[in-house]
Amino acid sequence: MLNFDEEIKKFEKSLEPDEIDDALVSADITDMDDIMFKIMKDASDDKSHLQ
Repeated sequence: MLNFDEEIKKFEKSLEPDEIDDALVSADITDMDDIMFKIMKDASDDKSHLQ
């Protein structure tokens, strides 16, 4: 059976639309661009010591 008091304790208010942008910008999120730049930098660093 559902325990209403326990469910209320778990509740988290959702962000308002004007708060979402700030939350996303301040979050440290790795996206595909970050991954690709890291791979390209690592590949470039690996090649630079061969010259």
